[in-house]
Amino acid sequence: MSYKMIVLDLDDTLLKNDGTISGKTKKTLKKVQEDGIKVVLASGSPTFAIEPVANALELEKYGGYIISYNGARIIECRDKKELYAANITREEVQKLYQMSQEKDAYIQTYIGDNIIASQPNKFTDIEKQITGMEIIVPNDFSSYVQQEVVKVIVLQEPEKLKELEKKWKPLIQNKLYMTISKPFFLEFMNLEVDKGKSILRLGKTLGIDAEEIIAIGDSYNDITMIQAAGLGVAMGNAVEAVKEIANYVTEDNEHDGVATVVEKFIWEEDFALTA
Repeated sequence: MSYKMIVLDLDDTLLKNDGTISGKTKKTLKKVQEDGIKVVLASGSPTFAIEPVANALELEKYGGYIISYNGARIIECRDKKELYAANITREEVQKLYQMSQEKDAYIQTYIGDNIIASQPNKFTDIEKQITGMEIIVPNDFSSYVQQEVVKVIVLQEPEKLKELEKKWKPLIQNKLYMTISKPFFLEFMNLEVDKGKSILRLGKTLGIDAEEIIAIGDSYNDITMIQAAGLGVAMGNAVEAVKEIANYVTEDNEHDGVATVVEKFIWEEDFALTA
C-alpha cells in the first residue's frame, strides 16, 4: 500500500517519557517528509503546546498539519491557517461544572493561551508542565467562563474518573464527545469532534483516502483515529484497549516505535536511519 499521510499522537507516542523526540525518529520523520509524505500531529493538547514539536519536525517547511484539542482544531503549519474549528456552548460548560462539583472533581478549560481552573490542583499543574500554559484560578469559575470554549476537562484520580465516565455516559451521549486522554483527564468536546473524524476531514481536504493514512497512538482518545486510518498502529506501551483494535503493534515510545512503522510500512524496510 502506498501511504500519503502519517498521523502521530504526541505524549507516549512520538515523544519519549522525558518529552523529547529521539534523534532517530526526528531524522526519520524529516526524511519521510522529503519523500512527500504529510506528517500530522494529533493530540488532545492545545495548539500552543503542539507548536514547538511541529517546529522541531519542520512541519511548516514541509507542509504538515496540527490537529489539536482531540480534533477540535485543524491547523495548516505553513501559514497558520485554521481549517476546522468546533466548540462547546457556555450552557454545556456550566452543566459540566455543576456535575463536577457534585462529584468533588476539578474542572478546567482554555481561554486564549491560558488554562482556566475551578480550583488549584495537582492535575492542572501537570497540564501546565506539559503545555507551558499559565493557570488562572478565578474566584468563581462559573461566572468567569462566559463564552464558548474548545473543550472542558474534568480531573480526578484515575479510579474515580473511570467511575465518573461510566456514570455520566448515559447523560452525555448524543450531546458531547467524552474521552479519557490521560488517566486523570476526562475530556468533553463538541459531538462532531474526535481525532478519527478530523483526520478524515483533513484527508478529504488534501485528496487523501482513509486507506492511504497511517495513524499511531497509545491511549483511549487515539482509538477513533486508529480505527479510521487504513493502517492503525498501537505503540508497544499503549493501553490494552488500543492494542486490541490496532492493525499493528510497534515498539514503545522509548525505542523508536514511530520510526519502526515508517521503516516497515512506508519504506518497506528498504533502508533505515540510525540515531
